[in-house]
Amino acid sequence: MSHHHSHGSHAHGYAALSTKAPLQLIHFERRAPRAQDVVIDIQYCGICHSDIHQVRDEWGNAVFPMVPGHEIVGVVAAVGSGVTKFTVGQRVGVGCLVDSCQHCEQCDNGLEQFCAEQVGTYNATDKDGTRTQGGYSDHVVVDEKFVLNIPDNLPMDAAAPLLCAGITLYSPLKHWQAGPGKKVAIVGLGGLGHMGVKIAHALGAEVTVLSQTLSKEADGKRLGADHFYATSDKSTFKKLAGSFDLIINTVSMDLDWNAYLNLLKVDGTMVLLGVPEKKVPLGAFPLIMGRRSLAGSLIGGIAETQEMLDFCGKHNIVSDIEVIDIREVNEAYERVIKSDVRYRFVIDMETLKRAHGH
Repeated sequence: MSHHHSHGSHAHGYAALSTKAPLQLIHFERRAPRAQDVVIDIQYCGICHSDIHQVRDEWGNAVFPMVPGHEIVGVVAAVGSGVTKFTVGQRVGVGCLVDSCQHCEQCDNGLEQFCAEQVGTYNATDKDGTRTQGGYSDHVVVDEKFVLNIPDNLPMDAAAPLLCAGITLYSPLKHWQAGPGKKVAIVGLGGLGHMGVKIAHALGAEVTVLSQTLSKEADGKRLGADHFYATSDKSTFKKLAGSFDLIINTVSMDLDWNAYLNLLKVDGTMVLLGVPEKKVPLGAFPLIMGRRSLAGSLIGGIAETQEMLDFCGKHNIVSDIEVIDIREVNEAYERVIKSDVRYRFVIDMETLKRAHGH
């Protein structure tokens, strides 16, 4: 690879230059590959709703310029001298993390997502003090410990969202033991929710979708849901009281968590994946009256992410996607905010070459 010189390499990508700015083409530097680094030519990158939150500084920690994107798939272009797990030409992925301290209790237990010194794939500070930039770009340089194998039978474009949406659902479904004999409800049928339906179904659970309306019912059933209910219909909450072992709440809208907790069986758990803008009022009774739990979950560790990818390979699970040209990214953002995508946008990075005239 002629453009990966020891002093680093020139990269192209789409970045936000300020909070309100649309994404635009920029040139920036990637670090020179270190001994343990893998250089990845990016083929596809998914658009996660958190990309939008961060470029719009809705989480209050944005640093610009910011190249978003943490659902990255591509091919190994070069490897450092110390790399043992990967070879040039291999199909690989990178998710939400590109490094961690690698020696704390969380890292030792394969829970890098809870490491206090974790390094996000973008909008984060790397160990060398530089800012990380994400996958809306032509290549990325990542420590081999944070690079993942993509099973050969999965199409690359549709596999990209597994790196965030896939693991975000797989981890809690496994942790709270979704499987045969368990009744699982997925709240919201978006980028996260549709992966939850597919994975919970493949794990053998009985799957119910709780969506605002019945407009996606046919889709939900096609994806593997056994049942589909509208939460805008008040009778749903009476009908389903005490029904579920596990509820996975994928939405970031203001919902009445108390009403959803009452849908759990005794000892059931509701897991939060989305973050509403305001704090949600919570009563003690829905928890006390059924020894129920309210929990949260965040992506997954690297080993578990590989486990998820292998599981998806075995069950032929990928995301339902709409592939876009990178020049359409700003329109795609507006559509994500309106939930107008079935169910994940994925950027074709070939189009980046056309965007800067190669």
